[in-house]
Amino acid sequence: MGLYSAYIFPRLMDWIMGGTGFQRLRNEVLHSARGEVLEIGLGTGLNLPHYPVGVSRLRAVDPAPLLPRRVAERSARAPFPVELSRTGAEHLPYNNHSFDCVVSTWTLCTIPDPVQALQEVRRVLKPTGRLLFLEHGRSDDARTAAWQDRLNPLQNVIGCGCNLNRRIDRLISKAGLHILQLDRFVMVGVPRIGGELYRGIATPNRIGVSAPPETDGR
Repeated sequence: MGLYSAYIFPRLMDWIMGGTGFQRLRNEVLHSARGEVLEIGLGTGLNLPHYPVGVSRLRAVDPAPLLPRRVAERSARAPFPVELSRTGAEHLPYNNHSFDCVVSTWTLCTIPDPVQALQEVRRVLKPTGRLLFLEHGRSDDARTAAWQDRLNPLQNVIGCGCNLNRRIDRLISKAGLHILQLDRFVMVGVPRIGGELYRGIATPNRIGVSAPPETDGR
């Protein structure tokens, strides 16, 4: 990791993403998390204070060691065990049907293969489990989307792999997850090219449809 990606970018993002508006949105998304929870893309641990008391344990994956001391401090303050694995979401080190809830916030924009990661999310969710997501992505406004496409190569560099123009709902559906709830809105105080948000809930199976039998440890 270079100086920018290892030191400057994590601190900049922790400061920006720790703002009041971002924290309010985190709280709104995470209030329904329960039981065994997996978070993909823990980042600097900004979600940790917003998990409710119904969480029994949090496991998290993130391939990039962003501000590890800050993550450790935030994890220590959580009222439940926090276990972090330094791996990508495309290859989750967990058995099938392990989690009541999977959380993804401002993460799918950066994962190199988001569909594979979401397929892994589907695999590790219990049949009644839920994916709670809050992501920025492609706008439905043609002019905004055009600017997202133009600026995406630059964003890839300054955002350390972040993409402005991913259609989050389509990625989730392509992975075989079923969207129960989807809110689309523009975040106040954020430039529209980066403030087009997708917030919702998805399940591994359609409501009322049983999961297929488990065939192996994955």
